[in-house]
Amino acid sequence: MYLKNAWYVVAWDHEVTERPQQIMVLGERIVTFRTTSGDPVALIDACPHRKLPLSKGRVKGDTIECGYHGLTFDCSGTCVRVPGQDRIPARANIRSYPVVARYGLIWIWMGDPALADPDTIFKIEHYDDPAWGINRGAAMPFACNYLLITDNLLDPSHVAWVHQSSFGNTACEEEPLDVEGTDTGVIVSRWMYDVEVAPFYKKLVPFEGNCDRRQHYEVRYPSLAYIKAVFTPAGTGGDESRLPEGQYFQMDSYNFMTPVDENTTQYYWFQMRNVHPGDEAISKYMSDSVEFAFNEDRDILIEVQKGISNTASRPIDIAIDAGPLLYRRRLQKLIDAEHEETAAA
Repeated sequence: MYLKNAWYVVAWDHEVTERPQQIMVLGERIVTFRTTSGDPVALIDACPHRKLPLSKGRVKGDTIECGYHGLTFDCSGTCVRVPGQDRIPARANIRSYPVVARYGLIWIWMGDPALADPDTIFKIEHYDDPAWGINRGAAMPFACNYLLITDNLLDPSHVAWVHQSSFGNTACEEEPLDVEGTDTGVIVSRWMYDVEVAPFYKKLVPFEGNCDRRQHYEVRYPSLAYIKAVFTPAGTGGDESRLPEGQYFQMDSYNFMTPVDENTTQYYWFQMRNVHPGDEAISKYMSDSVEFAFNEDRDILIEVQKGISNTASRPIDIAIDAGPLLYRRRLQKLIDAEHEETAAA
């Protein structure tokens, strides 16, 4: 069901504190907390004695103590104390998960710890660039399977109907899409020429009149998305390497979908922009508007999940589904290969 050997976002950096907290990722309950030096820790959230969640216990320095009988575990999951006895059973040790703080987010590796390379975490271009602004919002729970969200993010055409007051307009209805499979995911993209600027972007573009618009929707395995929107004066688009300096707008939207379980997904997001880097009013406008639009997506996808779950017939596929279908096929191959390797070991 899930690709385990991958990095998933589980929290904003500020949400993990010295107090133990339970999170659920890929159907597994995990306890998170910080050490005295501020490093994040993630352990399976169950004491091996009577399975009380360790999130019901106490953090003591760089260890966590079970709230039932006091078994204590270090950051590696090694049991370092069993009250009332000197010998600690080997089965008292519990699983720990590699965890990294980066880009204001906490990332966890759910598979083989030996394969957890922080250098493979999704690269965020311009993150620390003072010429680029950033806006973000709270994580959003979606009551649907994560693949319905990746489907949505590989479907630029949906903005014409779902986001008519924000990201979309009639220009997004008919323009054909280019679909490209890569080693890391799938890209669906297109240029639209001499079209009206969509409502959300009118406050942001540094020019008047119609635009050439680039939609770049890229979803990487297992569930990370990079959405690039480029607006340039009509007649100047088509080649991203030759955009008019100071006259175009670019928004890079980063979206991280973490499966909680089969029917629930936690959605983390932020945007980078090449205009108004220090303008807090613009950041608030963008965050509020993006959250409104994402709630439009959520309303649709919750109903799609209900429809799929409660209907005997399978959904049909149409031309605009080429990107999502390619993504699902390739991701399933990765999941199957991972399961085969695990079974063989």
